[in-house]
Amino acid sequence: MKKAIIIVALAFAVIALMGCPAVNKPALMGTGVVGSKIGQSSGSIILGLFGDVDAGVIAAAKAGGITKIGLVDVKVKTLMGFGFAGFYNALVVTYTTTVSGE
Repeated sequence: MKKAIIIVALAFAVIALMGCPAVNKPALMGTGVVGSKIGQSSGSIILGLFGDVDAGVIAAAKAGGITKIGLVDVKVKTLMGFGFAGFYNALVVTYTTTVSGE
């Protein structure tokens, strides 16, 4: 019985940690002018624990050679999401940030 309680507690802890990915979330800012340059950054997190994600606005602007940000678009794509005990998790979460400007 003790082993079952320990296993359930460990499973709950793993599921709880899966909902807390450490992500460089983009700051929404800009002038509203589209601009001629476009930059994009993206990254994925697997099981909410593994992944090297730099999907922020600054990384996207650097990728496109942008110094004056006009518009920011952020897309989040999940693969095989599921809910359990009030938590919503996904096996793979992909963040993509697109920046346009000058």
